[in-house]
Amino acid sequence: MQLHELEAWLGDNHGLNEDELTELLDEAREIEERYPDQDDQAERDAALSVAYRLKVEPAEDVVADFSQQRTAARVAEAAASAGLRQAAGLLVQDGKLSEAGFARTANVDRMTVRKWLGK
Repeated sequence: MQLHELEAWLGDNHGLNEDELTELLDEAREIEERYPDQDDQAERDAALSVAYRLKVEPAEDVVADFSQQRTAARVAEAAASAGLRQAAGLLVQDGKLSEAGFARTANVDRMTVRKWLGK
């Protein structure tokens, strides 16, 4: 990452002095090395967001925010899994979808579907 890219990402009112901006640029480059693949964009953005926020917000607030996000994601994952399990029970057992077909559609492996069906 170049300085102008970081400044564009931050916007005009980022609140960092020159030293903090240099530190953040170094951190951004380390983050890019840690997440080199194009598919890692979400992880890169989250890591860079934390690095920036830790410079301008209390650490406890930043950690609490990401903790809440993680908890919400786990709750959402559990709810989605319960929904998929119920759908598997109804659709596969009724013969509307095969185990493999349901697994493909639900983006899970067939063994997960079999486990949900008690097999």
